[in-house]
Amino acid sequence: MVMPEITIAKTDEEILKCYPVMLQLRPAYSAEDFLAQVKKQMQTNYLLAYLMDNTQVCAVAGYRYSEGLAWGKFLYVDDLVTDSQQRSKGYGKSLLGWLFDQARQNQCNQLHLDSGVQRLDAHRFYIREGMSHSSQHFHREIQ
Repeated sequence: MVMPEITIAKTDEEILKCYPVMLQLRPAYSAEDFLAQVKKQMQTNYLLAYLMDNTQVCAVAGYRYSEGLAWGKFLYVDDLVTDSQQRSKGYGKSLLGWLFDQARQNQCNQLHLDSGVQRLDAHRFYIREGMSHSSQHFHREIQ
């Protein structure tokens, strides 16, 4: 089976096509707020890629390039989600593989992502795709 092409969203229409899938990972956003937030992040290096099969968006990834003392140049995946009705069909694998290719083409040393501790199925997927559980991520709400 040939995987559908992956496209980087550029227009409002393309960004909004990604919303129903991204909503499954980021449920706090209305469509209007999602569009506004993505457009704001796009001004500072955020890219939104999607895999579409026929007329349906099946998987979405939000990512950015950065550099730091710890990792050198890297690709960071902020958001990676496959539609819950489309899982186990190779869409997530295809999109993650595409992200690895983007990192290589842009001379990145590494690809990084964080995943919530509750997302055990996602963790199994990342490990199966050759990723390592390399650190603990800590946070604190600022009030």
